[in-house]
Amino acid sequence: MRMRFKPYAGPELAACPFHMNDATRYKGRWRETFARPGQPLHLELGCGKGGFLARLASRNPDVNYIGVDITDKVLILAKRNIERIYAEQGLPIDNVKTLAHDIERIPTLLDKADRVERIYINFCNPWNKKANHKKHRLTHTRQLLLYRPFLADGAEIWFKCDDDDLFKDTLRYMAEAGFDVTWQTRDLHADEPSWNIRTEHEQMFTEMGIPTKALIARKTSLPENAPSPCIPHDIME
Repeated sequence: MRMRFKPYAGPELAACPFHMNDATRYKGRWRETFARPGQPLHLELGCGKGGFLARLASRNPDVNYIGVDITDKVLILAKRNIERIYAEQGLPIDNVKTLAHDIERIPTLLDKADRVERIYINFCNPWNKKANHKKHRLTHTRQLLLYRPFLADGAEIWFKCDDDDLFKDTLRYMAEAGFDVTWQTRDLHADEPSWNIRTEHEQMFTEMGIPTKALIARKTSLPENAPSPCIPHDIME
């Protein structure tokens, strides 16, 4: 469902101390923006309304988190959810940041100095109507190759989705981009791990009887036949 334009979103986000405006200027020094820069740095790509990010970050104050989405229309909801959940727990909002950015242009946002140790990707668009749309998937090989430079050695990608074809294809993408799948399930809730935090989409699909597929993959060496990273021509240095 298309979200309505929210004229208040821009000004409210601009005044928010944990929403990072002009985010690309922090490239290579994201750790310095946190109160405790020595903590692990985790990233959620496509954080949406922020319910997952807010609960995850508030439960793990010893980890720093960045939530990325492309539009203020959802990031304003993420801001409010983070504020609400942290207030309920009486916690300062000092280990989470949000920002607007096109994930297909993520090389302009992060580099190897940022040393991200985990990426979360939850219920991204499967882009499965036409074959040439699949390259826009957040788990497509060309995207995974763009993440590698800013991921620390041994860093992980935690992925969840409802779509069978997307999950099957993502297993292949991971191998092509030098990520070793260390754990996977095609029904996350059949024996749900204690660490799982259900997203809004996850709960919706569960109520519809659609099982959640999930995997954890670890960054390893690139295979010899790995394709070259496909950096959009308008952001190449």
